[in-house]
Amino acid sequence: MRRREFIILVGGVAVGCPFTAQAQQPAMPVVGFMMAGSRAALRDEIMAFEGGLREMGFIEGQNLALEYRFAEGQFDRFPVFASDLVHRHVSIIAATSPQGALAAKHATTAIPIVFSIGADPVEVGLVSSLSHPGGNVTGVYQFTAGLESKRLGLLHEMVPKADVIGVLVNPNYAAVESQLRDVQDAAAHLGLRLVIVRANIESEFDAAFSTVKFQRAGAILVCASPFFNSRRQQLIVLASSHALPAIFEWRDFAVAGGLMSYGTSLNNAYRQAGVYAGRILKGEKASDLPVVQSTKFEFVINLSTAKALHNEVPPTLSARADEIIE
Repeated sequence: MRRREFIILVGGVAVGCPFTAQAQQPAMPVVGFMMAGSRAALRDEIMAFEGGLREMGFIEGQNLALEYRFAEGQFDRFPVFASDLVHRHVSIIAATSPQGALAAKHATTAIPIVFSIGADPVEVGLVSSLSHPGGNVTGVYQFTAGLESKRLGLLHEMVPKADVIGVLVNPNYAAVESQLRDVQDAAAHLGLRLVIVRANIESEFDAAFSTVKFQRAGAILVCASPFFNSRRQQLIVLASSHALPAIFEWRDFAVAGGLMSYGTSLNNAYRQAGVYAGRILKGEKASDLPVVQSTKFEFVINLSTAKALHNEVPPTLSARADEIIE
């Protein structure tokens, strides 16, 4: 072999080897994440989900890709999002609302689905049982929709002279019937009259709050709903403009200016969903992972909002708060 031919041959091997090695590397897994709100409103939750993945050794851009889809309160987008993610052959689909999780379940029986929702996943038809979910779906039950009676009791303690309480529900929320039963039973026990109003689009909010005020309600309970969470600033402003003490589901409402919130830790629930996604990426099956039930609860009072409403916080209530925002 002549020297020139030898140099060309060696050069060909030197150039060819990296491409051969690269071709043998496994494809980076992709997690599709469908969320009810907007990216701006869900920064903390996104960080918590990615933190759970990181605990399992998966870091975006290094050994994992993330495809986010934001419904921004328009839940009819979920079937389109789910279909798109299935066609992209993602490794896992994560969803943070019953509507999103159900859309994913209807779109695929092969791709694992991890949810983090407030409604009972058995009642809404996502899994057959919490301990043995079966199929390709598992996740985190935040338990928030089952806390309406507790929220009503806390609101009654905050405004004990109010014998009429407004209740805002989303009629399209999967757990709305159980929410209504919950608050009606609690109201009967507490001797309260309820003014129940419904809204599933933004344009219905004004009329709902005006009705509550017209019926002389002294406070309002905003029931759990991913749609309400995606519109929390509008709801907080309406409660303030109508001078209505209000209680909401998540800490984020109180931080943003709502009077009170009571619910499980949303960030912890998203972190747990990220951990489950990581475990599935490592080879575990969704059907073998029992649904996690959130157990960390947060009761938050915004003292500045209470003062603006001229509402004195009872010492017995402030003593039980996990956090008081000055």
